[in-house]
Amino acid sequence: MTLASYILHHSPLLPACRKVRLMLREKNVSFSLTQQDFWLRKPELFALNPAGEVPVLVGERHTILGAYAISEYLDEAYPEIQFFGAGLAERAEVRRLIEWFDVKFEREVTALVLFEKIYKRVLGYGEPSSEAIRAGKKNLPVHLEYIEHLLKSRNWLAGEYITLADISAAAHLSSLDYLGDVDWEAFPQVKEWYALIKSRPAFRDLLEDRIASFAPPAHYTDLDF
Repeated sequence: MTLASYILHHSPLLPACRKVRLMLREKNVSFSLTQQDFWLRKPELFALNPAGEVPVLVGERHTILGAYAISEYLDEAYPEIQFFGAGLAERAEVRRLIEWFDVKFEREVTALVLFEKIYKRVLGYGEPSSEAIRAGKKNLPVHLEYIEHLLKSRNWLAGEYITLADISAAAHLSSLDYLGDVDWEAFPQVKEWYALIKSRPAFRDLLEDRIASFAPPAHYTDLDF
């Protein structure tokens, strides 16, 4: 099957963009990347997305906006590999966990740590808030404990094989790991699960991302960390 070529407008450390990149790679869909400094509010980005946000997936026939809409589009357009699960109950569980990470985890951890450390300055919102960063770091272990709880009875977060729930969680954790903010040694089951995802070919280009003035820790690219 010949797969169409797309352009993904993205920002390297945003979990929403990372999730779409991982899904495109996992489904072996041909695409190229265009980095968008969305904080500059350029007219060309608003022409693609009235919200001025990324990710935006541009294809020959369709332009899809937003990580969740893109994910469902890709799962329906390329059904050979499914990432939303099989039966009704399984698909509901996958969606529940996607919402957990993209809403709850985002609000309680990612938005506090990643936003404060990286995006607050480039958006012109002033210096990072140490109080917000501490709050995000304090909330992170609670979520890692929940991941360990899930993995005690499942091979992957939503069941017996990898789904978009795992990809969503890994997208957030990989961004935080770039900043060195995940204590992997305190959560060995989570570390083992993340190492499996991190070792997948789809993850390779994410590990090559670099942000000016922010170097990742040494273990960031180590597949046997």
